[in-house]
Amino acid sequence: MRSPTEQSPRSTTRQGDRRRRAVSAAAALAVGVMTLGVLAPPAASDSAAPAAAAAGPDAVQRALNSLVRDDGMPAALASVKDRNGRTRTYTAGVGDLTTGAKVPRDGQVRIGSNTKAFTAVVVLQLVAEGKIDLDAFVDTYLPGLVRGEGIDGNRITVRHLLQHTSGLPEYGVHLDDDEIRNRYFEPRELLDLALEHPADADSGKTWGYSNTNYVLAGLIVQKITGRPLAEEMDRRIIQRIGLRHTYFPAPGVMTLREPHPRGYHRSPEDGPLRDFTEMDPSAGWAAGQLISTNSDLNRFFTALLAGRLLPAAQLAEMRTTVPVGTSGLRYGLGLTSRTLSCGGVYWGHGGDIAGYETRGGVTDDGRAANIAVTSIPTDEAAVRHVSEAVDRALCG
Repeated sequence: MRSPTEQSPRSTTRQGDRRRRAVSAAAALAVGVMTLGVLAPPAASDSAAPAAAAAGPDAVQRALNSLVRDDGMPAALASVKDRNGRTRTYTAGVGDLTTGAKVPRDGQVRIGSNTKAFTAVVVLQLVAEGKIDLDAFVDTYLPGLVRGEGIDGNRITVRHLLQHTSGLPEYGVHLDDDEIRNRYFEPRELLDLALEHPADADSGKTWGYSNTNYVLAGLIVQKITGRPLAEEMDRRIIQRIGLRHTYFPAPGVMTLREPHPRGYHRSPEDGPLRDFTEMDPSAGWAAGQLISTNSDLNRFFTALLAGRLLPAAQLAEMRTTVPVGTSGLRYGLGLTSRTLSCGGVYWGHGGDIAGYETRGGVTDDGRAANIAVTSIPTDEAAVRHVSEAVDRALCG
């Protein structure tokens, strides 16, 4: 669940040079080259009609091929929808480095911090229902829970959480790869781990990405509804708009349900790729636990921007953004905007979790694209190339 600032350039307020040297599972949570030979990537497949050309299919395929060939991604997958609703799916590379199995078309992947957009939607639905106030303090809903050095739940609002302006420290940098892969964490454990450390900034003053914000948002949802976050997410979003391949893994479940490419992780960056497909995703919880597909992510963000999940007032709040460094990225309430080379912006989030990276979003005129790779890029060029592939898919 790497910080979205790391789409370009790769920088955060914590970890600094250590993150440039390696992308540990903890670094991926905090935010967030193998030569594969001359593997011939499969051709694009068209789920609409052979003549449909959604966002330059040849250009998208070339971008995925390059991610595999030049950037060392074991596999790359994409789903692209044009403004007329025609969709194409693409694959490149191999789905399993041991067996050489094909990449499943539109296979399931762990979507990391895209989960934050789902959590934010549930919170904003509760705002629309009059059950949560965006500008109420955290202590209104979780009295006395958020206390630490420079940390006070009477000074942090719900808006601060969703916007990453709370100043709360990140818990993920204090976990190691084996813990993230194998240990089950209760949400309160994640929060307690963060609260052992001082605030990164005064609340409401500075943008700073922290998964701790969304753990707290998830706890507020559970307190207000009296139901598990996963159940509320399923009822309010997944079932409502028909996301057939998206789910919140139950406690203890370390596998993916449907056909999927295997996910690989490299730490340090010059070390070997390790198969990280099976892992306990509870260290992500409300900040990064969901499993989905590229096409389901396109469906989700399209429905969100079309007003099918939130009333106009709450969608407008979600789309009210603050700048994130100098990258051109802006962050709203669990939703980001990024400028396109062909003009305008696209809206989405993006996410990393050990084994997978997903990037993409939708435009106001109905275009949608999402790209997944099966290892988190470990150098600046590869990070940039994934984002450029999204731009190419949306601009055509």
